[in-house]
Amino acid sequence: MRHDVWNRGLARFLGILLVAILPFVSPTVGQSAERTAPTFVNGGELRVCTNPTLPPMTFVNGAEASSLAGYDIDVVHELSRLWHAKAVITTMEFEGMFPSLAASRCDMVISGVMRQAGREKNYDAVPYLASSMVIIARSGTPPITSLDALSGKTIAVEAGTSYAALVEKENDRLRIAGRPPILLQLYPTEDQVIQQVLIGRVDALISQDVEVYFRQKQLGGKVSIILKPDNPDFRDFAIYIRKNAQERALLEQAIAELTQNGTLETLAKKWGISGKQAQIFNDRSTSSVFNVAVFFSALTSWAFVKGAALTLIVALAAHFTAILISIPIALKLNGPRSPLRMLLSAYVAVFRGAPTLLQLLFIWNALPQFLPIFRESWFTPFLATWLSLSINESAYQVEINRAALQAVDPGQLLAGNALGMKTSQAYRHIIFPQALRIALPPTINEFISLLKTTSLASVISLQELLAVTQIQVARTFEFTEYYSAALVYYLGMVFLFLFLQKRIERRFAWADRNKATANGH
Repeated sequence: MRHDVWNRGLARFLGILLVAILPFVSPTVGQSAERTAPTFVNGGELRVCTNPTLPPMTFVNGAEASSLAGYDIDVVHELSRLWHAKAVITTMEFEGMFPSLAASRCDMVISGVMRQAGREKNYDAVPYLASSMVIIARSGTPPITSLDALSGKTIAVEAGTSYAALVEKENDRLRIAGRPPILLQLYPTEDQVIQQVLIGRVDALISQDVEVYFRQKQLGGKVSIILKPDNPDFRDFAIYIRKNAQERALLEQAIAELTQNGTLETLAKKWGISGKQAQIFNDRSTSSVFNVAVFFSALTSWAFVKGAALTLIVALAAHFTAILISIPIALKLNGPRSPLRMLLSAYVAVFRGAPTLLQLLFIWNALPQFLPIFRESWFTPFLATWLSLSINESAYQVEINRAALQAVDPGQLLAGNALGMKTSQAYRHIIFPQALRIALPPTINEFISLLKTTSLASVISLQELLAVTQIQVARTFEFTEYYSAALVYYLGMVFLFLFLQKRIERRFAWADRNKATANGH
């Protein structure tokens, strides 16, 4: 008995001694977490790109666009905790995430993205959650046994995902067998994909089980799973980073630690991501009537007000800059032939010919490849949008201004010179006022068009009005209410500028020769 007491006392003493001297014997132990952090955790920040329209992986959980939540967001915060870093999360469209990763705008992509061999040719992928692909159709649709049973039918998938490539492979087999292919429709967000099934535009959709489990109460039993194919390219969600074997190993080590200590399992239970959720998939608890309370809540929400204000500011800033750029170009294009005139003509042709979205993506994602300074944090989505829309809009504004200047009688300039005016004075006091009256209506029309074009900026994560709307729709699945609220804001802004256009045209009516004559002036 005395011997056991002695042994326990000795063991306790040695344990306390070991804990006390361990930091001195092995000083690196206390620093292991920092030392094992990947090198892309630079400056104590972990920069992450994600798409906020894929619940329960990543979505906006509230009225504010910055209120991100979901399984992936929790995983990001757990990794940040392990690496003693601060998570800096940037939201954007699905198609923009990998270009942003390649352009070093973020260090990781995590957004319910499948681990696939095709993507791993360009990026390293570390799996962190098992999943299954599912085929969803309206309730009452009989189950099928394979994808070829969808021959001749129309299905919807989210653009940018690998489901489209999967369908194309299946179509190749169907064509060889002499059967009609599967008709494919692509939509920018997952919620819009589901909506196509609900309204009956398509026969089925392809998604992952975790999302439909999460949405089952929103869908109200209107859809059901008709096939759960086992495909190796759609079994695991993965975190993507740029190619680097050492950093991949460190990320794998961190995910293994979160798995072993039960963190990932706890998060899966928190967000209801498990096969058990399939048993309650047919929950019928929602109605499809227009929810007036949701509509007015969206209409008066701070998120929509900020989104509309940002839309207006971007449009005004871009159009003002475009006008400043276009005036000297228009004057030069109306002048004699020269190499500079040919160069400016090419500028106008290129930026009028290229799609606005392509120009926006080029400036945001491709420009940093040539000029690394545009990877810095100062180059925000707002600046990228302002720059690309200004350049694009200036090409159109040049043609408006050039035509307006040509419409002014050349004798006006000669008359001004005959009165002793310099050319600059003649333009300021005679030519420009008359050209302004001619250019004003098409300029305001162009601005209204630009106001709506700002919605493209959601692709690079600018939280303008349409981006805010899509985020709320993805969270709540209440399409009609949120789209109606956005429509009210857009119409309000457009009608305001149409009213201003009428007032300004009336103000400049004195410059209309015919009206001036009719009024007896």
